[in-house]
Amino acid sequence: MIKRIHISILFLLLIVHVSNSQEFNKEYDVVIYGATSSGISAAIQCSRLSKTVLLIEPTNRIGGLTTGGLGATDIGNKNAIGGISREFYQNIKNYYSDPLHWKWQDKITYTESRNNKDGEDAMWTFEPSVALQVYKEMMANESIDLIYNKRLLRDKGVKKEGTSIVEIEMESGEVYKGKMFIDATYEGDLMASAGVSYTIGREPNKLYGETLNGVQLDKINTTIEKKISHNALHHNFINRVDPYVIKGNPESGLLPYISSDPPGIDGEGDNKIQAYCFRMTLTDHPENRIPFEKPENYNELNYELLFRNYEAAEGPIEEMYSYGDPLVPWINTPMPNRKTDTNNQKGFSTDFIGQNYTYPEASYEEREKIIKEHLSYQKGLMWTLAYHPRIPEKVRNVVSKWGTCKDEYTENGDNWTRQLYIREARRMISDYVMTQKNCEGIQVAEDPVAMAGYGMDSHHVQRYVDVNGFVQNEGNVEARGYPPYPVSYRSIIPGRGECSNLLVPVCLSASHIAFGSLRMEPVFMILGQSAALAAVNAIDNNVDIQDVKYPELLKALLENKQIITLPVR
Repeated sequence: MIKRIHISILFLLLIVHVSNSQEFNKEYDVVIYGATSSGISAAIQCSRLSKTVLLIEPTNRIGGLTTGGLGATDIGNKNAIGGISREFYQNIKNYYSDPLHWKWQDKITYTESRNNKDGEDAMWTFEPSVALQVYKEMMANESIDLIYNKRLLRDKGVKKEGTSIVEIEMESGEVYKGKMFIDATYEGDLMASAGVSYTIGREPNKLYGETLNGVQLDKINTTIEKKISHNALHHNFINRVDPYVIKGNPESGLLPYISSDPPGIDGEGDNKIQAYCFRMTLTDHPENRIPFEKPENYNELNYELLFRNYEAAEGPIEEMYSYGDPLVPWINTPMPNRKTDTNNQKGFSTDFIGQNYTYPEASYEEREKIIKEHLSYQKGLMWTLAYHPRIPEKVRNVVSKWGTCKDEYTENGDNWTRQLYIREARRMISDYVMTQKNCEGIQVAEDPVAMAGYGMDSHHVQRYVDVNGFVQNEGNVEARGYPPYPVSYRSIIPGRGECSNLLVPVCLSASHIAFGSLRMEPVFMILGQSAALAAVNAIDNNVDIQDVKYPELLKALLENKQIITLPVR
């Protein structure tokens, strides 16, 4: 009897081994690395065109930022959002049309300015768990092979023959073959490992004839079209916040997270990137709220600048800033069911300024360390705002009513998202670079695959000591008021001669400031779908991705409800 059991177990193991071997040796039409919103959109489109598609997610959760806390969709112009991207937001509205899905509040009591049009076919705000459910339901209707927790072997995991990727290998040894590959990650790991040109940081303004790139020290910048950009003015400290451990004593050293280097010269480039944070899902519903907890490694000195910023106020704290929440350094956007999408605001907030410079090129282990440091910082920040006695009582009374949600991110134990907001990492350099001139309509791409409509936007990049000996943040840019503009096909494919079967819809070819407009989740979904349509065209015509005929691609884009032009008004 025991011998028969052993034989049965060996037989089952053999079946599993053969099945796995067949899976690894299977050649797909399209292999997508990164199940972000862009990767999911690309996979759905490939499936709908009857192509075999593999979607590889390096973590245990799909959807990227859309399911990781960014529920307050950065839209720009809603009319520019079509295809699978709009389908997603339509499905969100369908979900919330069911009264049974309003557990923590009545539907009639929920309002948010993004959803202000009567009869609109879509909804632009949502809970992370709902976004995840909607994505899974959309994918369930398709033929998509989805694999979790597989990370690219970045140093030697991309095998090429000439300019074509043949297969990619994971850290755990699996090898996946494909005719076309799409890098839909926020980091651009497949792109970099394939030997495609890219950059990190801010270009000097003179490189592309821009005004909003590079170091931004001026309080107010006038762009080419005479629109005003309030750069260093916003999300900064109030006047005369001392940067030293002992006030007025440089010998005591700088407080944590302040750079000892000068900020640079206005308009010049550097290799620094805008700050990351976690978009928090909070609630004030007593039955669903988990109060903020003090981290075990809490260090009060890390929040000394926050204390001093409040203490430096010359009048009522409600009058410290002329914008945003008058008391709390956050943007607390309401989501359905008494939840929020909570983001950075003011001088000392959730953005962990200057602590992410090495992230784009860091090893997986180093990235995990950076993510944990961001998480610890932000957990400590929220506990401080809610409960520390040096925080004004009015602030504590507001923040302590909030906490994380019992019914979100339940797989993580602490109910915090693990999706760091990678606002910017690597950016490809291809034969077409999207720049400020595209965003302003001065230069127009003649081969559009998407429309982008958000203003040019950058969060702060560095924290430094100014010439007067006080602390300042630098890097913020807010340039609004431009109409939607076309995004070039050439900006999502490598330059000719570098890689002939790879598309990059997330870390696309754009300058720092143009990427600040392009880096919105609806646009990433649109570009993912367009990348898939181009990949299918290249397969069907047996051509390099650079040789796809644009008229044919345009026809496919329109047939699949992509919007690449808007009526002139």
